[in-house]
Amino acid sequence: MKRAVMLIILVAATVGCASIEIASGAAPEPEIVTSDVDRFYALYDGVRGAPDAAALQAYIDGGSPGLQTLAEKRDVSGERIAQAIKARPELYKKARECAQALPAAKQRLKGALEKLFDLYPEARAPAVTIAVGRGRPVGIGYPDTGVQISLEALCAADFLNPDVEDRFVYVIAHEYIHVQQSPELSMSVDGESPTVLDVSLSEGIAEFVGELISGDVAYGSLRGNTAGQELEIETAFLANKDSTDLSDWVYNASSEKPGDLGYWVGYRIAKAHYQNARDKSQAVTDMLEMTDPSAFLAASGWEPGISFDD
Repeated sequence: MKRAVMLIILVAATVGCASIEIASGAAPEPEIVTSDVDRFYALYDGVRGAPDAAALQAYIDGGSPGLQTLAEKRDVSGERIAQAIKARPELYKKARECAQALPAAKQRLKGALEKLFDLYPEARAPAVTIAVGRGRPVGIGYPDTGVQISLEALCAADFLNPDVEDRFVYVIAHEYIHVQQSPELSMSVDGESPTVLDVSLSEGIAEFVGELISGDVAYGSLRGNTAGQELEIETAFLANKDSTDLSDWVYNASSEKPGDLGYWVGYRIAKAHYQNARDKSQAVTDMLEMTDPSAFLAASGWEPGISFDD
């Protein structure tokens, strides 16, 4: 997600972070927090779907550490949520229905995150928080405070995957991979002039490793949008890989038009690297610790129009 997964790297866990303490020899078990959803809808129901800004600010102020992070980093306030509810009441009604998928999604996510720690024992283990916000972003992630998902934004993103439960699992797995990526890559992507290749590999690796642990990619619709056009799209990508104009390749998806083709090309570069690697475990480490996108591309074995065994 658009750094809407904006990974700002903070090198160590700080006081009040949402990380889980891991006993020596114990498998990490990241917490998946949904209590803010319950709190929001208790408030929402109590005033017949029209909470005011002050009540919503109290919801934020009394929320989980993850909700606090979402509010701080993405300008979520009681006033802005109140404005969003007034402008798009259907968003919050739909999210309430969508939330019914959370218990099953949480169980599947626990399994996916366990698989991540099997594949990459050095993985960070901060919490995942699902809360209600102002309609955007879908998600953000930080190494010390984990992943924060805006329920109403993800529920509205039908174009990602029509199945709500699958959408939760695959998107959150994608976001959790961003939390694992190297500080150098994340700082480059979040900087003033990242290239098409920088961002596409960051997102594509999140797609590929997310698929390894959860069973599918977050942006499954891109398969249909790209079928039969692999050579054409990837030839154009190669010509634009060093450009700092991202507008044709990433962060441009919507329900009205397909976009984010850079995610798909980055995924295929990551897949080429993985399939060509003799040591698959090392291949995962290579992807998560990658700091030089150009060198990674050159060594991956990818070329425009590449076909895969599966």
